[in-house]
Amino acid sequence: MTLNGKHALVTGGGTGIGLAIAQALAAEGAQVTITGRRKSVLDEVAGDGLFALQMDVAEEASVVEGVAAAVEARGPVQICVANAGIAEGKALFKTDLATWRTMMAINVDGVFLTIRECLRSMHQTDWGRVIAVSSIAGLRGLQGAPCYSASKHAVNGMIKSLAADYAKKPITFNSICPAYVETPIIDRNVDSIMARTGISKEEALHMMVGVNPHGRLITPEEVAAAALYICGPHSDSIRGQTVQVSGGEI
Repeated sequence: MTLNGKHALVTGGGTGIGLAIAQALAAEGAQVTITGRRKSVLDEVAGDGLFALQMDVAEEASVVEGVAAAVEARGPVQICVANAGIAEGKALFKTDLATWRTMMAINVDGVFLTIRECLRSMHQTDWGRVIAVSSIAGLRGLQGAPCYSASKHAVNGMIKSLAADYAKKPITFNSICPAYVETPIIDRNVDSIMARTGISKEEALHMMVGVNPHGRLITPEEVAAAALYICGPHSDSIRGQTVQVSGGEI
């Protein structure tokens, strides 16, 4: 397998799943633009095929200008990984409209804008892979997180529709749907659960680990392996799928 000469763009590429995917793509020869809101975080991991680009996926102008700059620097985007997102659990009746709109702006609008702008240059090529990092919550709903679950269902619906639109073209669209992954989001969720419920850190972590049937957190590298498969040889027939990396969740 080689991705030599391919330009990949990974949003939220400075930490967690995004960074693992970016590093895996770079290891196969791709030139990878990693984006995020915090330039300092991106700069810490840049190098070895990773190029930092400050970009806020919730702001249209930022995405339009950012993707254009990446294309100018490294050519058409042929691998688009819309990974940037936020996760927060809150009862619906306690969710104000500002919280709802922030979730949708990042998790849904951000995916839409990222894919739209990457497709502008991808259409100039004869091969493309679009991957949205969704969640198991986008398939079955996550207890205590209706806003987050709604955003991820929207992402999966968008990907399936795009796969249908491009069924006879050389660009594929797929979602990766992890369960709980060992990332900084877990740490923030643990703090949030502790604050809401008063339970211990160990108990809060156990609540999330318990969702994964195999009884442990998933590693970012396991999610990255799924992304590599979608970008690898003989993957052209993998289209419109919600690829679960969920430890046996059915």
